[in-house]
Amino acid sequence: MLQPKDINLTREYNGVKGAKLTASEIAGQPKLWKEVFKQVLEKKDSLEKFLAPILLLKDIRIILTGAGSSAFIGESVKGILQAETRRVVQAIATTDLVTHPELFFLGEFPTLVISFARSGNSPESLETVRLANNYCKRIFHLIITCNENGRLIEKSNPANYYTFILPGAANDKGLAMTGSFTSMLLTIILISRFSNANNLKSKFDNMIVNAKKILGKYSFFIKEIAKNKYERVIFLGSGPLLGIARECQLKLQELTDGRVICKYDSFLGFRHGPRAVTNKRSLIVYLFSNDDHVFQYEKDMVKELAASSTYLPAICFGRKIPGLENSILDIELEDPAMPPNDFYTIPAVLLGQLLGFFASLDLGLMPDNPSISGAINREVQGVTIYETKHIAH
Repeated sequence: MLQPKDINLTREYNGVKGAKLTASEIAGQPKLWKEVFKQVLEKKDSLEKFLAPILLLKDIRIILTGAGSSAFIGESVKGILQAETRRVVQAIATTDLVTHPELFFLGEFPTLVISFARSGNSPESLETVRLANNYCKRIFHLIITCNENGRLIEKSNPANYYTFILPGAANDKGLAMTGSFTSMLLTIILISRFSNANNLKSKFDNMIVNAKKILGKYSFFIKEIAKNKYERVIFLGSGPLLGIARECQLKLQELTDGRVICKYDSFLGFRHGPRAVTNKRSLIVYLFSNDDHVFQYEKDMVKELAASSTYLPAICFGRKIPGLENSILDIELEDPAMPPNDFYTIPAVLLGQLLGFFASLDLGLMPDNPSISGAINREVQGVTIYETKHIAH
């Protein structure tokens, strides 16, 4: 039987060609999150000064946007932000806003666009800001970025912009977004919870403990699982964890250069057709909710799949279901802290990052730049922006 051991990613992969950056960026996230937590709280007064009058506006709508992983931040946090602000919040990717601005920008409604950007140089991000300014009579921008030199910052106008630049370490250098994703996600969660700022520290500290546990104790098991060379991996999550499931599937798929095909869905949605994707070489990853009510639905789905004729090995995050024979790894958290605890979603991202990292190496790829064909790059290439003639005002 394999004897588990803690893995220090930074030390173990420091000398491995094409793995050093991604290893250190995955492992360095707990330290980075502490810097982000401190920085956001230091900026609390100026952020509230900017946001408070905006959120008082009648009919204000909030759009969360970005491209790729940055768009998935919005998907993960839209419900949290809507519940907290009591305002309509939508997550709409810049890749949708650029092609169909007339379907999403409603000029007569005051609009707050919250942009997430690692580099701040994505053509779609830049064009989204321009389109928002043209289509909306009253427009405000909160830009959350990891690059102090990004072109998105150059577009800022102090009158209706607030630019939040994360610590330098958040601007990860590897191809796949790791610390940049989790840091921007943490930033917007903290901003959404300013009204409850006094109770954030204990939950944040709990998140750090759980993340270190996954990076240490559970990395060994995830590394062994990645050796099985699954053809398909499916991530399931509910509510905010649905967006996390989408990020996890992208992380594993892009770090393996598409050799591992990944899917994501909600637990309840998986029954309605997507379940057909599973085969005998599939792994399923359950990102369980820490809400007992939601977990009842998730548990029913898990038991149904376990009873099917096709054996599906599973990783269970956050909860353990006694007697679940197809579970090959149960990631149990220290005091998962029942809701509300939005920080619970962030350590779940580590599963996609670690599975992707180890699977990439096992396939003979370089996680720092796994795309042999050059089909994907750290900053998107080849986008031509075409001028739209429609102006709302």
